[in-house]
Parts: sequence; C-alpha cells; structure tokens
Amino acid sequence: MAKLIEKYGYAPDKDAIAHNVELIAANLEKVVTPDILKACFSLMDLTTLSTTDTVSSVSKLVGKVNAFAAQYPDYPLPASVCVYPNLASVVKEQKADPDLHVTAVSSCFPTAQSFLEVKIKECEMAVAAGADEIDIVLALNKFLGGDIEGAGAEIAAMKAAIDAAAAPLGKKVVLKVILETGLLVTPELIAEASFLAMENGADFIKTSTGKVEVNATPMSAYIMCECIRLFYEKTSRKVGFKAAGGISSALDAVGYWSIVSTLLGKEWLQKSLFRFGVSRLANALLSEIEQKTVTWF
Repeated sequence: MAKLIEKYGYAPDKDAIAHNVELIAANLEKVVTPDILKACFSLMDLTTLSTTDTVSSVSKLVGKVNAFAAQYPDYPLPASVCVYPNLASVVKEQKADPDLHVTAVSSCFPTAQSFLEVKIKECEMAVAAGADEIDIVLALNKFLGGDIEGAGAEIAAMKAAIDAAAAPLGKKVVLKVILETGLLVTPELIAEASFLAMENGADFIKTSTGKVEVNATPMSAYIMCECIRLFYEKTSRKVGFKAAGGISSALDAVGYWSIVSTLLGKEWLQKSLFRFGVSRLANALLSEIEQKTVTWF
C-alpha cells in the first residue's frame, strides 16, 4: 500500500515546521485580545474524563454551564461538554441550551484496545444516549503494527455505525478521530495517521486523549493542519481540527488559534471546524479576560 503522504504530496520538513512554530509563538502577545480569548472559550469541549466521574459530578459540571450565561452574559457558552459514553445521557437531560452539544468519548477510550464489535456497539450506545459528537481513538495496535488498512477500516466501520444510529433520530453526529500524536513520534507518522483518518470519514482529527505523557504540541498541530489543508485542496471536504491534552493557559489556546488561522484561514475559526478538549482552560481564559482569578468551573 502506497503511503498516503505520497498520495497527497506531503513531505514534512521538521526544521521548517519548528521554525514556523517559533515565529507564531513569538507573536502571541500581539494576538491576545479579549475577543479572541472569548472565541477560544466558545470552541471548548469542556471535558471531564476521570475514573471518579459520577452522575452527581457530571450534573454539577452541567449545572455550572447552565448558570454561566446569567453570571457572564457577555460570554459565549462552550461548544460541548465531553464525558464518558455512559454519562452522555446526564449531559443531554440536564443541559439548558440546545446549542450546547453532548460529546462522548468512545471506542474503548483511551487505548482502543478491544474487539471492533465492542467499539462499534459503544459508539451506537453513545448516540442512543444523546451524544451529538463521538470522539474515537485510532487503533494504534493496528497502525503501529503495520496494518494501516485495518486501522482505517475500523474508523470507517465506526463512522458507518454512528451514521446509522443517528439517522432514525434525525440528526448528524460528528466523528472526531484521536490520533494520539505523542505516541506517533515522527512527522511522517502523524501525517499518515491524519490522512488515514480523513479518508475514512473523520469529521475532525484530534491530537490526543490527554492520557499519555506527551499530548497536544504545536508541532503536531501544525502538521495536522497542513494535512487538513492538503486534504481540502484535493477533495473539497473540510475537516476540523481539535487540540486536546495539556492545554491549560490562555497563551496555549491562542497559540493553537494562531496555527489554525495561519494554515487554514478564518473559515476554520468556528466551532464546526475547530475545538479545544480542555478541563482547566475555561478558568484560565476567564481569568485572563477578567484580569483577576476566576474559578467558575
């Protein structure tokens, strides 16, 4: 099987990418404005993925989101609340704003180490429980083991199952594919995984689970966004980008915002094409905008 990076004519230059990332980082202080910080806030998948998550703790988080508009009327809401699939129904039943989406991690998150039939069933059950968006994990056991076609086929199978489960509900469920870029190591592997996910139906490609040692990095984000641009040029299909794992400061968010803006343009700076997976960023953005410590979430 020919490499997908060759099909799309992509030869990542690590030194050039590192230089461009440094240039973007050097300009961040000039980019930070309250409007951009609020825009970043609107792109958040506000996330709780703890072993100790309960119905009560997720209800408490949703309650904070519900009360946020009254306390901060000049702010947008986050794009979604992201939880384990068995807790998706809690978010669905308790969220006050229909525009707030329910995101559920699935496919045996965070390792994807199980039978494909189990992963498919979990995706279907998450949709039935109310998920508007499903975040699955690339099967690294296949991808890193050399079975690239098998890894892609798993994505396609879950995409088909999600679409089939969503159709009777009269909705379109967004599929995000987590590449776990910190474990892919080389720019070439990150790019190959990006193209593989997009070719097999991903609506978004996402950096990380947040559960490994190296999660989102500007380098991996830059590579993924270059791949998204090349894929769009070849297919005319827009795929979104999600940065997740370790994004905790306002400057972190603006850094990824700047990468997306630079490589993909203003069209991508909206929640239908750009997300942050975060647990700590919300308070950091609020604190930066308000110029005082805020701990709402």
